[in-house]
Amino acid sequence: MTQRHESQTLATVAEAPVLTLREWWQGVLREVLETAVITLFIFFVVQIGIQNYKVLGSSMEPNLHQGQYLLVNKIEYRLHAPARGDIIVFHYPNNPSDDYVKRIIGLPGETLEIRDGAVYADGVQLDEPYLRAQTTSRYTGVVPEDTVFVMGDNRGNSSDSRSWGALPLRYIVGRAVLCYWPPEQWTILPGYSYAMP
Repeated sequence: MTQRHESQTLATVAEAPVLTLREWWQGVLREVLETAVITLFIFFVVQIGIQNYKVLGSSMEPNLHQGQYLLVNKIEYRLHAPARGDIIVFHYPNNPSDDYVKRIIGLPGETLEIRDGAVYADGVQLDEPYLRAQTTSRYTGVVPEDTVFVMGDNRGNSSDSRSWGALPLRYIVGRAVLCYWPPEQWTILPGYSYAMP
């Protein structure tokens, strides 16, 4: 290394600012506070927009099972109306401290009929390949405005709109979008598009 280059390097080091201990601590404190504020902001955004839910019971088998954990999108229905086939988490109307998970089958204003092992919306039979067995109950009625008709996928073992009526939209927590636990059952829960002949 030449003497000229060596003296330039030493001059650069000498020009670097020297922090006092107080300035160093102020910098560290500022970084910690910035990180804490960003973390709290993200935490509150997530709490407002996402909720987890633990599946209890067998009413959604064979698609959801006891003990699975789901992520629920709480913002989606502020942007658009719920759709037939969506799996939703909601406050049970007869005891709002309990949350249930079911599938939306009937939409506001539709005439819903359950007969001969099938579900009909406005006279058109719904194609429901996610069911393990036929729907054995009978029902006929119009889904009131500002409500949806929900049923479990395990129709023979589900407390749903067939027994306690249509679900008011205000009780919906959100759409279940992801099963994240247990890890071997991790899956995205897509909405279902019904083939209506």
